[in-house]
Amino acid sequence: MTFHVASEVGRLRQVILHRPGLEMERLTPHNREDLLFDELLWVSRAQEEHDAFAQVLRDQDVEVLYLTDLLREALAVPAARERVLGHTFDEEVFGPAAVGPLRAMADAMDDAELTTALVGGMTKAEALERVDEPSSVAFHVLGADDFLLPPLPNHLYTRDASAWVYDGVAVSAMRKRARLRESVHYEAIYRWHPAFADDDFHLWQGSGKRRGSSVEGGDVLVLGRGAVLVGMSERTTPQGVERLAKKLFAAGAATTVVALAMPQHRAFMHLDTVMTMVDPESITEYAGLGPLPSYTITPGDDGDLVITDHSPGEMHTAIARALGLDRIRVLTPTQGVRAAQREQWDDGCNVLAVRPGVVIGYERNETSNAFLEANGVEVITVAGSEVGRGRGGPRCMSCPTLRDGL
Repeated sequence: MTFHVASEVGRLRQVILHRPGLEMERLTPHNREDLLFDELLWVSRAQEEHDAFAQVLRDQDVEVLYLTDLLREALAVPAARERVLGHTFDEEVFGPAAVGPLRAMADAMDDAELTTALVGGMTKAEALERVDEPSSVAFHVLGADDFLLPPLPNHLYTRDASAWVYDGVAVSAMRKRARLRESVHYEAIYRWHPAFADDDFHLWQGSGKRRGSSVEGGDVLVLGRGAVLVGMSERTTPQGVERLAKKLFAAGAATTVVALAMPQHRAFMHLDTVMTMVDPESITEYAGLGPLPSYTITPGDDGDLVITDHSPGEMHTAIARALGLDRIRVLTPTQGVRAAQREQWDDGCNVLAVRPGVVIGYERNETSNAFLEANGVEVITVAGSEVGRGRGGPRCMSCPTLRDGL
């Protein structure tokens, strides 16, 4: 297997998904905002919807890998286990008095138990079933039901914490504290899981602290033909875009990166919440996005970056030129302002292409889906009443690891 993602719309061959589990059951009205959720999911129904989504992918001949399986198998490798536990049980988080006993507790867990705890979280009471209470202020101040390890419900959106870009992968340095631990899980998988460890690919960006420099996968569109489109959202910084571009150019993996200066608020949390590609020359775009300032980045001499500024009105032209086209087709349904806002909130633009001109979208976005169909794009619909409550659509819930080019 050679892992490689050469476009947004070429035939999709393989994806990583994460089925909702214990971590979702631990979302409450009290903690949902800290965990970046607007609503609580009906977990059993969310699992049914996710299973149906996975089956649709299989019906389209896409191989489905599950994050928890990959993580469990990676943790069987001592170096991967050491990397994950060393990052998770950090003295800065737990304090010097508690970190040793807690790390010993984790070391004693088998791979399946550890995977459950890492993703689903662990309370103080659950920890005390495994270890004597450490003489630790940080431990003593916790209530019995307080989380020692917070759950990671955003693992549902596998696109965000890692993004394959041509012949390599960028593991995201996540901007939100609630998601920081997600990236170390992906890095462990890509570096040490047997399916990935023996393959030859670049690691464009690894997990860890990057002050002021981050790129999250939901902001990255692999346009194809050597072009990459990146949204500078509330979670992806200009510094991160430049770092990614420099690495892509140095390896000869890409020739052009176009960066869009996006509004900095939650409704536009990632580029793929307002824009995705549906065929080699077409994008679907939220009506409320509007023209944005854009910047074309190309390689210069001696590893320098050449940056060309574009006015907001040139946004679509800049994207087309990166693809070697005179123009791109922009598909935005005609509807009222409130109707457009409702469908954008329900991820009407967040569709996942399985091959050119064939996408998966939430069934509830009737206007957006009908408009795409009327313009020659086949939409395979899936239920999203529960999985969509976390503000992510089919593209957000899938991390392609193998996709054909244009």
